[in-house]
Amino acid sequence: MFEIQQLNPETYRQQTRRSTLTIAAIFIALAMVLSSAAVLLFGTPGGDNFRWNLGGVLAALALTVALVRGLLWPQPFMAAAVYGWRLKRSLMRITNVMHHIKAGVAAHDPDAMQLLRFYHLGLTQMHQLDGNTSALSEAVAEITQHKERMASLGMATEQPRLNPAWIIAVKEISVLPD
Repeated sequence: MFEIQQLNPETYRQQTRRSTLTIAAIFIALAMVLSSAAVLLFGTPGGDNFRWNLGGVLAALALTVALVRGLLWPQPFMAAAVYGWRLKRSLMRITNVMHHIKAGVAAHDPDAMQLLRFYHLGLTQMHQLDGNTSALSEAVAEITQHKERMASLGMATEQPRLNPAWIIAVKEISVLPD
């Protein structure tokens, strides 16, 4: 279950820049070493060694991904990047079933309404963390309207946790015959 946390956007961007630069430096170093090693071991002097260079870069990419997921992911300096990735992944899961959610909201389904509210809160935070306030300003009317609709129905408007059961329930309700 994903939960929205209160983060300072400036600190978030600073931390994600640092982790991105660290990962980029690791990739560049690995790509240079592995490409050089591949050319040295398998290449021909003065020949076309493009495939060995490319092979070294691809091996460096695979190794970098493995290092990030295996060793760096749980490290404290990666916390902001991991949080951002998990937030965006949660929003994407909701976006993938948005047509079901919109139908459920129109029918005043509580799961769909809570899911849309979580989506709005997550989207708002994502735009704030990324410093993309112009995209956020376009959605303010829809967000406010939905929040007011929930309040008028006596529903809690704070939905900081994504309950995966909501997604399942929204999918199931929308496929039931009328």
